[in-house]
Amino acid sequence: MSVSPYLLKGQKVLVTDANSRIGEAVARYLAQAGTAVVVNYQSKPVAAQKIVDDIKVNQGEVIALQADVSQEDQVQALFKLYPSFAERG
Repeated sequence: MSVSPYLLKGQKVLVTDANSRIGEAVARYLAQAGTAVVVNYQSKPVAAQKIVDDIKVNQGEVIALQADVSQEDQVQALFKLYPSFAERG
């Protein structure tokens, strides 16, 4: 079963661990489908920035935000930053 890209266009998504293989693939797919993507990473900011740069080359709306989602305080901080991105669209 596939999801129609038209259902995703204009949506905003947060992809956790987006600089892992699966997370990266999900972030790229969602950006290609027209969503604005937050690339969340715990470590390896250079890898996260490469994903952001690649998505931007294809006219995608994307930012990278660092947070360890196993730490509640970091998740709270992430969601304080995320609304400013989500409201831009």
